[in-house]
Amino acid sequence: MHSYPVFEGNSQAFSIQQIPTSPIGVFDSGVGGLTILRQVYQQLPNESVIYFGDTAHLPYGVRSQKEILAYVREILSWMEQQGVKMVIMACNTSSALTLETVRLEYKFPILGMISPAAKFAVNVGKRIGVIATPATAKSNAYRQTIMEVKADVQVWQVSCPEFVPLIEQNRLDDPYTLAVAKSYLEPLLAQEIDTLIYGCTHYPLLEPIIKTLIPNHIHLVDPAVHVVRVCQRELEILNIKNHLLPMPTRFVVSGSPQQFSQSGTPWLGYTPLVEQVQFSVPYSLR
Repeated sequence: MHSYPVFEGNSQAFSIQQIPTSPIGVFDSGVGGLTILRQVYQQLPNESVIYFGDTAHLPYGVRSQKEILAYVREILSWMEQQGVKMVIMACNTSSALTLETVRLEYKFPILGMISPAAKFAVNVGKRIGVIATPATAKSNAYRQTIMEVKADVQVWQVSCPEFVPLIEQNRLDDPYTLAVAKSYLEPLLAQEIDTLIYGCTHYPLLEPIIKTLIPNHIHLVDPAVHVVRVCQRELEILNIKNHLLPMPTRFVVSGSPQQFSQSGTPWLGYTPLVEQVQFSVPYSLR
């Protein structure tokens, strides 16, 4: 039995034997989590991955905590059946609203997005802006975590409800997307922020647009980079890092495989083979 170290306020022992060659689970509401997957490819090239996109229920950012918790439980239970050794919750909304609950319910480590990014941000800036989904912004998870780490910084959050649908529709070159981004960033720029956190895994896909709208001196914080660094450290501590060749990434969605494949191809650099999984037990709002 592995004794799991303290991470984001979590300490527990796992009663299952994790095997180094077992896959890491990564899940998000859609293609946003591919920013995490790209970091896994770069930082952990030997790890096999099962990627789940809950595209039948996106965007998570406008749903209730009860709904999101039900979806997350179904996904984690399915991943448990697939034999994952660890899961990265590649969704800031579910990390903010469900992480502490589900960590107590499963026998494998579950890593969230909020803490790694918050801890990095306070080391590079004192006036921190966060762009996030409505649910993440409403939760105040980033502000609370940042203030716990370092109380003498200032934090401003902006809810960005249109970003995820625009990204999922692959409308990055649409002038409307530029106008929306400008409207979301203006209040943060008015506060003279020195750091901007992408509070949703989809948002790094907008970086070419965002860079045209903000001064060069503003630090951009992509939580994907930092959560995968934490993942690497935890795999090493638990002695379950894979040193053999990985299996091909398995892509699974709850919605349309064709739509996910089309949206994901530009970010992956290849066309993924995508399965659709319909859970035998329907999502329940328990």
